[in-house]
Amino acid sequence: IDASVERNKKMNSKEHILIKKIIQQQKDTKYIASAHGFWYAYKTKIEVDSLKTPKFGDVVNYNYNVKAINGAVIYTTEELKPQTYVIDKEELFTGLREGLKLMKTGETVTFLFPSQKAYGYYGDGDKIGRNTPLICEVTLNAISENQHN
Repeated sequence: IDASVERNKKMNSKEHILIKKIIQQQKDTKYIASAHGFWYAYKTKIEVDSLKTPKFGDVVNYNYNVKAINGAVIYTTEELKPQTYVIDKEELFTGLREGLKLMKTGETVTFLFPSQKAYGYYGDGDKIGRNTPLICEVTLNAISENQHN
């Protein structure tokens, strides 16, 4: 177990260094470190305070793409099609689940996810390998509030 913990610490450290390099290279983009262990930057930000972010049980409709940390496209927005997700009530990888909660309708955000916030040790069983940090560009199309709050 100790060896596994040490290996994970080294891997996490390498991924964080890679992500920090990307952030430094994109000088015109202001990335924010989230409390959930990933980084994000607004491509389109809605400054209207009256617009809400999604809460537990709300239904969101969004589009996104998935890229490797080097920018190579893994899944296009067209391949993934618009998605519908019930906040915290359905399966979704950790980073995206937490990232969607930061967004307002109409916003587009670029997320930098270390592998433990993406598909972790197992990958997605298809195109995303194990321990793969990801870049996702997400557009939140709509939020339908949970009527049972």
